[in-house]
Amino acid sequence: MNSFQKIIIIHFLFICVTSYSQNSWSLEECITYALNNNLKLNDLNYNIKSNQESYRQSFREMLPTISTNSSYNIQYGRSVDPNTNEIVSSDFFSNNYSINADIVVFRGFQKLNTIASTKFLYKATQEENLQEKYLLSFRVMTAFYDIQFYEGLLQISKEQADISLTNYNFVKRQIELGLKAGADLYEAESILIADKLLVTQSKNNLKAAQLKLIQEMNLEGVSTIEINIVQDDIVMDENELHQINADSVYNDALSFLPTIKAQEFRVKAAKKDIAIARGNMYPSLTFSAGYGTGFFETNVDATGEVIPFRTQIKDNASQFIGVSLRIPISERWSNRSQVKQQKIALIQADNNLNIQKQELNKIIQELIQAYEASRSEYEQTKQSEASRLLAFEIAQKKYDKGLISALDLYQSKNFYASSQNENLQIKLKLKVQKKTLDFYMGLPIFNIDQTN
Repeated sequence: MNSFQKIIIIHFLFICVTSYSQNSWSLEECITYALNNNLKLNDLNYNIKSNQESYRQSFREMLPTISTNSSYNIQYGRSVDPNTNEIVSSDFFSNNYSINADIVVFRGFQKLNTIASTKFLYKATQEENLQEKYLLSFRVMTAFYDIQFYEGLLQISKEQADISLTNYNFVKRQIELGLKAGADLYEAESILIADKLLVTQSKNNLKAAQLKLIQEMNLEGVSTIEINIVQDDIVMDENELHQINADSVYNDALSFLPTIKAQEFRVKAAKKDIAIARGNMYPSLTFSAGYGTGFFETNVDATGEVIPFRTQIKDNASQFIGVSLRIPISERWSNRSQVKQQKIALIQADNNLNIQKQELNKIIQELIQAYEASRSEYEQTKQSEASRLLAFEIAQKKYDKGLISALDLYQSKNFYASSQNENLQIKLKLKVQKKTLDFYMGLPIFNIDQTN
């Protein structure tokens, strides 16, 4: 490999590393990565698999139980001959083999109710997993928009610092020409230093917001992240800012929200658990069948020779079939106590469902109230930014002509920067609030796979 080829390869690797490190993330990419690398979701997936296996096993419980037994015994001293039931003093050995099968014909429909109960619990864990996906997506979205806010704030502070730098250079030239006093330069310099401090603070806030997003995504090996800002995320579509009815949002949320559906499944499972407990109070009927045989060293023929193993296994074979009926009469009131406990569990599960519905209603009411407040604030901050911009432009022209002091210009500039900050903050807050309300109304704001 010549030197030219080495240079080309090194240059190519540098480009690849640079392009990877400068890769920007869209909101959807951030959410997808977070969902695929979240440890808590992995734990919930294990719960789903466990409940799924319990659900499958509830079907297998309908099958008969089959068992085989084998024994090898050596008798010493005085013992009973298994063939003649006589007392003998000789040592001998014996083999026994058997296979048995049992199937429960009836036990108060417990197995059917167990299938239904485990199914509801399995579905509940699926809904809880989906809810955690939504919560994680919201946290990632909030962190994403926080970065966007601090990037906008950093841009505003840089623009203000550039204006202060321009004014500082302007004053410096004016002093050199003898048109301004030296004190004016100190004022312009102090304003420039203050604006540079704001730039530094904005950078630190941006790094903190980036760290928050990195942590929510569980992104390892990086200390900074660059987001891909879509133009639609910056421009506010005012046609979307319409009034929303709280009752309508609440009814929509009840029909699909995973936390509500999960608790509803747990209520249904609790009802089936009562039926399972009641099944212990009914008679149970079991059908059994079996086959047994054995080999005995004491089993001899007329000549005194031990009958061969194959012959004994065939001749000693026995089969049986039978049914057993068990009727519970008194078990120290434990069965009735268990039914009462399950009834209490059902009342508690139903109460938890009502609590979650109540909390959901509160959340939606508070969210809509905050949304309406942000709507009115957005109109005001937009008008304030426009008027502050006009006032600052006028103040800048007056300052250039020496009609106002640097402090007056600084105050006007700060008012304009503050209005920009407020408008940007309200705009992004409205974005998050609107998407949150869209979620509660059942709109697909996240591309989340709902299958497990």
